Amino acid sequence: MHARDVMVSPVITVRPSATVKEVAQLLLKHHISALPVVDDAGRLVGIVSEGDLIRRADLDTDKQRSRWLAALFGDEEVMAADYVKTHGRKVSDVMTKKVIAARPDMPLRDVATLLEKHGIKRVPVVHEGALVGIVSRANLIQALATDRKGLEIPLSDTQLRDNLLKHLQAQPWAHTLLLNVTVHDGIVDLWGLTRSESEKQALRVAAETMPGVRSVNLNLVRHSSQAGM
Repeated sequence: MHARDVMVSPVITVRPSATVKEVAQLLLKHHISALPVVDDAGRLVGIVSEGDLIRRADLDTDKQRSRWLAALFGDEEVMAADYVKTHGRKVSDVMTKKVIAARPDMPLRDVATLLEKHGIKRVPVVHEGALVGIVSRANLIQALATDRKGLEIPLSDTQLRDNLLKHLQAQPWAHTLLLNVTVHDGIVDLWGLTRSESEKQALRVAAETMPGVRSVNLNLVRHSSQAGM
């Protein structure tokens, strides 16, 4: 699956000239936590989230910095930027301008990597500079919950066995020389030795998630050289 398969579209957006109050009202009205910011041509120029509105002078939640410490350590520029963010009344003053974005054809595993790597909850989807959708962590969970991917034509037991063995041989943690796999009517039996409990469970998961497998039986024994450890 790709970003375009799970993204929310059209997206509720806001202009850079909108006010902070208007943003707060939109977030509450639509029960969302962030809004992409677009220009008149629909190009993504930023994103404004609840996190951008937490530190506000009008809420008395802005950070209080020592003037003499700022002068001593040369933090006047940082303080000036903070002042704009905590006192500014327009979206352009408070929004995050460096936005992490995804492409419509980006695989979901890469979207998940973006969310995890950058510690963000959502990623806008952009095509040729224009905002076309947005994918959140919740959308990925929804895709997982409603996944209906299946096989139109059942695979033979021989094909299932070959696919599983090929998959395991590509895993650096699997000691396939110590294993055997038998398949009957879609039921997989794993036989042989494992080096650890973790490897045993990884073998189970690999078999269970193989398309066409109905169930898995573990007939595995802990390798004798590891048993006493």
